[in-house]
Amino acid sequence: MSRSMNGQVVVVTGAARGVGALLARKLHARGARLALVGLEPELLAEVAKELDAGHWEADVTDRAAMDRAAAGILERYGRVDAVVANAGVATGGPFLDADPAAFDRVIEVNLFGSITTARAFLPALVRSRGYFLQIASLAALTPAPMMAAYCTSKAGVEAFAHSLRAEVGYQGVKVGVGYLSWTDTDMVRGADQDEVLRELRSRLPWPTNRTYPLEPAVERIADGIQRRSAHVYGQWWLRGMQSVRGYLPSIVGTVGQREMRRAEPRLRETADRRRGLVGVASGHHRALYGRGHPQFRGRAPRHRGGRERHHFRLGPQARRAPGARQHHRHRAAAAGRSTGEKPRQCRGPCAHTGGVLRGRARRPPGEHAKPAEAPRGTRQRAGQPAQRHPRPRRRGGRA
Repeated sequence: MSRSMNGQVVVVTGAARGVGALLARKLHARGARLALVGLEPELLAEVAKELDAGHWEADVTDRAAMDRAAAGILERYGRVDAVVANAGVATGGPFLDADPAAFDRVIEVNLFGSITTARAFLPALVRSRGYFLQIASLAALTPAPMMAAYCTSKAGVEAFAHSLRAEVGYQGVKVGVGYLSWTDTDMVRGADQDEVLRELRSRLPWPTNRTYPLEPAVERIADGIQRRSAHVYGQWWLRGMQSVRGYLPSIVGTVGQREMRRAEPRLRETADRRRGLVGVASGHHRALYGRGHPQFRGRAPRHRGGRERHHFRLGPQARRAPGARQHHRHRAAAAGRSTGEKPRQCRGPCAHTGGVLRGRARRPPGEHAKPAEAPRGTRQRAGQPAQRHPRPRRRGGRA
């Protein structure tokens, strides 16, 4: 049931930027009073000034600091109606190459930070019969290689929230879990600066290979807070993942091995660049790597049996590549789109793909298709066009 947010006191951790800052703005527009908690004091103060909200600088892993923040919020507002445990960090790369300090920090902030947040504010939520929302991720629904720390922490906070819901529900406290896929934040943009990680993510199946805009996702989270929902999905398709999540570990385990074997040489070459946390230094990643970064929207060529198969969803940069127009003409001929005929092999070498196209038959580069045979009912002499025998007309039902 949806309830009014007017006058409701909502605590948001990790509110200096990204999901936390935009969520605070959305809730403020609905009439809520905000209490912002986080690091990065200058950014936090700017958001608080914009929303006429109180702000407290605190590390969510520091129990004493979070207790002081909770006491200060209660002193200022007198009550707490909702808490959003949003603070989080990430790191990416192979586990054996990961910086141990960064790996541990991800689990400390994402998992233990959420537990510390709940411990600090849960007594106030029990008194107000309030709502606690834990921000999780698609990573809680499915494991993924190169994201061991993040998947571990998000699966942990999901389990923690589900356990907490059963414990405090009878006291009137609602507990929810929020799920987000790849969303346009500093964290995701920072991860995409790594070419290997970006390519691996682009090879994920749709719709998990997209980066989704931030505002619609946060709007859904704000709706879930107002309804005090048990599950909140930032992207519409995440709800369907719940029904298939039991099959995902075995699928990811099989496909992930193949992808890691393919990417292993490049990962080894760039291992020294993949250190520390991603997207936490500052908000300058959009200038370094914006949405207009030239790259193919489709997959890279797949190698099967020594032959290449190309994915034809090319972006603007690829369409301007040398031979791209000729490639598309050959592709149209192979698909029969321009003539309405059945799919057939390109009759000449294609400058873009080396003569190998997706058709009924695949031949090695340079090998031309066989000439078409004469239609049935014709005769053909060497060097002469085919001649069709005239068929007698039917008269009176007989030939």
